[in-house]
Amino acid sequence: MKTKPNAIRATRAAARFVLCGALAALGSAGARAGYNVWTGDYTFSRQELQEAIDKRFPARLRYGQVLDVRLANPRLVLDDAGNRVSTQMDAQVSNTLLPAPPITGKLSLSSGLRYDPDKRAVLLDNPSVERVQVDGMPAQYGEQLNAIGAVVAQQVLRDYPLYTFTPEQLRVAGKDIEPGAITVLPDGIKVRINTR
Repeated sequence: MKTKPNAIRATRAAARFVLCGALAALGSAGARAGYNVWTGDYTFSRQELQEAIDKRFPARLRYGQVLDVRLANPRLVLDDAGNRVSTQMDAQVSNTLLPAPPITGKLSLSSGLRYDPDKRAVLLDNPSVERVQVDGMPAQYGEQLNAIGAVVAQQVLRDYPLYTFTPEQLRVAGKDIEPGAITVLPDGIKVRINTR
């Protein structure tokens, strides 16, 4: 039996429609989650990471029961060459015992990244002081300011989650997956996915 040309065209058009719909659904699911089915990576943009850091600020802490430290306006800087991220923030330090005006400046902390399977999260790992810059502060106070920065690194950013995966994101095509190597890119981070 000979098939009519119109029926063949209609069948091809329907097949293209279904295929395009399936690819669009797959692509939108990947875009929402940041998962690339072709490379097996999750990617997170600089904006997503900045939004995660923003949730931690403003922050306030005490140092030695004498100094009140306030931190605000975090700015995430991606160091792809060193595979690290830096968090630069405005700092204000006040002496709670003296009626002196607060000292203002900037603090920069550098962190590695690691995945914690129990928390299902990409965390800032082992943050350390990169730079302390205080307006009008004599150089002899540099050691004390670095000590304050070290406290800030441990209390404010240590093990802070940049992204937490949902259980659904760790299951692709019916298989459990495990985040692996984390790479800092110029415009985000990439998490390699391993199949269990």
